[in-house]
Amino acid sequence: MATTLLNIGEFSRMTHLSVKALRHYHDVGILEPAAIDPHSGYRSYNADQVTPAQVIRRLRDLGMPLDSIGAVLNAPDLAARNREIAAHLQRMERQLEQTQAAVSGLRALLAGPAPRPEIRFRTIPAVTALAVAQVVTVEETMDWAVEVAAELAETLRVTGLVQAGPLGALFPGEFFELERSEVTLFAPVEPVAQTPRLRAGRVRLTKITGIEAAVAVHDGPAGDVDRTYGALGTSVAERAIGVDGPIREYYPDGFESESYRAEICWPVFRTGADCQLQNQNME
Repeated sequence: MATTLLNIGEFSRMTHLSVKALRHYHDVGILEPAAIDPHSGYRSYNADQVTPAQVIRRLRDLGMPLDSIGAVLNAPDLAARNREIAAHLQRMERQLEQTQAAVSGLRALLAGPAPRPEIRFRTIPAVTALAVAQVVTVEETMDWAVEVAAELAETLRVTGLVQAGPLGALFPGEFFELERSEVTLFAPVEPVAQTPRLRAGRVRLTKITGIEAAVAVHDGPAGDVDRTYGALGTSVAERAIGVDGPIREYYPDGFESESYRAEICWPVFRTGADCQLQNQNME
């Protein structure tokens, strides 16, 4: 029985995919026409391609990238196909959580200004630490930090080094201004007489410099951390005591907790008057 060929307009009506979309899917290799006229270049499809085209449309409606759609269509077996789809559904769930957090944060802002968190001065001494420094974007930071934290934990286990404080991170000004910069995640360790030999990789043993800092604790959704930054930065600016240098965060609960708890440390220049405010609220 001869295969019935459909011109691109007919195929578009059957699949609810525009002609422009069909041409693009051909160009990127996820939906090849059954035939192409060598003279006119017109594309033709057969009826067996209707179902795959409808699958593509539904996956695009779910926001799946074209390379992932290609992986689904070309999966060697059902298990591989399901893994690709499940991975995208997990990404969608994370995006939904971020959207819900953003909505909650906006509602909180509309309800009125939040009370200022307690802000204290602290002298943070220099420490030796296992650290990873890498250029990341704002969007990549959380997933990157979770991955690096696991690497640091494994390096601690292998080397026998003893962690001497919570995980910390250094964020230079460019991270906020350009939404992309080198970020350092580190785990302070107790001093050792002999430098341990580290495996090949990105973890390094380094020195984290000490600073004087104004400190506020953020305990809540990660999407609302800017409110704590705003309150802390305002207090520092009102006193004109801010100095250049990366802002650092410390994570007493690591990255395992559902909430986001971080000590935000803004570098400052300590004056005599400020020293009298040690351990007092900077309201």
